[in-house]
Amino acid sequence: MNFRPRVREEPEINLIPFIDVLLVVLIFLMLSTTYSKFTELQLKLPVADADAQRDYPKEVLVTVTSDGAYTVNKVPVAGRSLDTLAAALLEGAKAGKESVVIISADASARHQSVVTVMEAARRSGLTQITFATQSSTTAGTQ
Repeated sequence: MNFRPRVREEPEINLIPFIDVLLVVLIFLMLSTTYSKFTELQLKLPVADADAQRDYPKEVLVTVTSDGAYTVNKVPVAGRSLDTLAAALLEGAKAGKESVVIISADASARHQSVVTVMEAARRSGLTQITFATQSSTTAGTQ
């Protein structure tokens, strides 16, 4: 018989399972959270207010119509391919690589048409690109 007094162990609380459960709950809440999307907002682009419009003597004006046709300095571009547009941009850039490309796109033009103009400008070495907009006061009258 073993009559030796046993050493009483102090009860301890193990926090590791508790932390594991809290992390699982936190991950679950992060993944199940939904973000509200406001699809009811009506946007009319492009409109911007500018104090003074800058005059670029070395500008290349590129117009994108709603059906995706391009003009460079008011001269229609024959095709809609990237290479044709890049060649037209190089021809229209009178100041060379320092020319500023001004993209004037119709508000209902496809984004891909505008991205194509930006890619053609990059391929042509024209790195300065800006967008033409109308002021918000004239947008309401048209």
